[in-house]
Amino acid sequence: MLYPLKFRPRLKPRIWGGSTLIAKKGKGLRIDRSRQYGESWDLSGIRGDLSVVTNGMLKGNNIEELIEVYMGDLVGEKIFERFGVVFPLLFKTLDAQDTLSIQVHPDDELAAERHNSYGKSEMWYITNCSEGAELYIGFKRPVSREEFIDAVVTNRLPELLNRYEVKRGDVYYIPSGTIHTIGKGIELIEIQQASDITYRVYDWDRVDSEGRPRELHTALAIDAIDFESEEEYVLTKSPEVNSSVELIRRDHFITNLIAINGEYVCDLAKFDTFTVYIAAEGEFTISTDGGSEKIAAGELVLIPAEINEVTITGKGRILEVYIE
Repeated sequence: MLYPLKFRPRLKPRIWGGSTLIAKKGKGLRIDRSRQYGESWDLSGIRGDLSVVTNGMLKGNNIEELIEVYMGDLVGEKIFERFGVVFPLLFKTLDAQDTLSIQVHPDDELAAERHNSYGKSEMWYITNCSEGAELYIGFKRPVSREEFIDAVVTNRLPELLNRYEVKRGDVYYIPSGTIHTIGKGIELIEIQQASDITYRVYDWDRVDSEGRPRELHTALAIDAIDFESEEEYVLTKSPEVNSSVELIRRDHFITNLIAINGEYVCDLAKFDTFTVYIAAEGEFTISTDGGSEKIAAGELVLIPAEINEVTITGKGRILEVYIE
């Protein structure tokens, strides 16, 4: 029988990153500790960055190898039919010590046409932030393509965007086609489609260590931006102790927030899908018939689809993610 699976994080150097992820997730990793790391890919099915199991009898196998062998028992029959051996979600931890570029991600149709890839819709759960830290998501009023281009040329793009001051526990949804960025002093959990396609539009006139500006993709971004979006970006909800609160339900993923104090039992028998539990804060023991694992804040565990019940013990907040 399959069991709760843990994976080795993959740290990614970023111009806007820092040293926090080295301290939190760098133990045992072969990385250049003098560099700035902005992302930890905690569970990835993207080729070249396939996550590797760190526990139990499947230790050393990557996620694609597991899906090839266990198929629907691991990810669910419908998920396997839909995505094949590609694990459909990417889970990250971000540490923004500086502001990211203003950017946009293509939707499924455009990403398939241009890159033979999935699009990228994502959500963020804020785990820590400096006082006054901000995000930019979407336009604050209707904006035409012409006005957008003029704002980019004249360095006025930030003036057109919604600005959100954040606090711990805030939740945001960024559908594909939405212009956005993460501000300085924010740590967050990111749940997204399995895609690594980003079109940078504005990079705050920043240069790299060799004095060169990073590449921008404005021409590609114009066709990717949804100028008429009416999406609700703020999904923050108050948790309920030992009860599941739905944060988002989309075709790409469903995410629930569970505040646990003691023991919480999750009935997964009605779902034909994998489930991922991410510790947003606190420490937990995840127990199934196949075994148990402990996770602390920032860590995750993958529950194979064949497992029908999970018992979570501990205190804190946990995110539950799956696809229907």
